Amino acid sequence: MARKRDPNEDILKLLREIEVKLSNGSDVQSACRGAGISDATYYNWRKRFGGMGRSQVSELRRLEKENARLRRSSRNSNLTS
Repeated sequence: MARKRDPNEDILKLLREIEVKLSNGSDVQSACRGAGISDATYYNWRKRFGGMGRSQVSELRRLEKENARLRRSSRNSNLTS
């Protein structure tokens, strides 16, 4: 089965939903199950996106795109020289 890739904004939304459930007294496993993700995925996402806002996530995406463009450019220049 193909792996599903969630957009960063959707990940932030799910993290917020889980945090609300946790603050209401739910445990991590049941909160994650309600959101449709595993607790390992929750911890990985929290490590990557913890404390970020929408503007920071869009900046992260912009930097990732720029890095990919620069890598391609570097690779192409190495091939031509």
